Amino acid sequence: MKYCAFLRGVNVKGTNMKMADVCQVFKDAGMKDVSSILASGNIVFSSDKSVEDLKTILEKAMSDHFSYEAFLFVKSQAETEVFWNSIPFEKNDNFHIYSFVGIPGVEKVLMEEFQKAAQAENEKAEIINDLFYWQVPKGNTLDSTFGKVLGKKSLKDQFTSRNVNTFEKVLKKMN
Repeated sequence: MKYCAFLRGVNVKGTNMKMADVCQVFKDAGMKDVSSILASGNIVFSSDKSVEDLKTILEKAMSDHFSYEAFLFVKSQAETEVFWNSIPFEKNDNFHIYSFVGIPGVEKVLMEEFQKAAQAENEKAEIINDLFYWQVPKGNTLDSTFGKVLGKKSLKDQFTSRNVNTFEKVLKKMN
């Protein structure tokens, strides 16, 4: 079965790694047909193992190899298609749209945080198919109140975010 592992915290805040090295760690851990998409830690691969086993195996392999506490979220091709096909916002050159890959229920935690945060004009959030989507004006991603919440240490093992265009690139690689 084809999967994508979405790694959290790669190539930000001092956690730097080459995607070729990450792919080699995946291969050494027994994954097949391994390739990366972008430098933000999106690894497409094939395996016969369960998602739960893959998460455990790959987090340990990444942690051991790169000497950091690795967090990643493994999604099947079908699950990845849902991220792309459920986008609730119209594409607009003035906005970034993000979706969040994480543990079950994290979308409710994120919506709670979003509702408490001050929002920029036209900044929006929606939950579709248990997936959290966030639209933010370009240039405001890291400065927005909600954007700052995303870096909370207490949430680091619960989700990672991707610009929705990344899902399109991942799906092209999977097909």
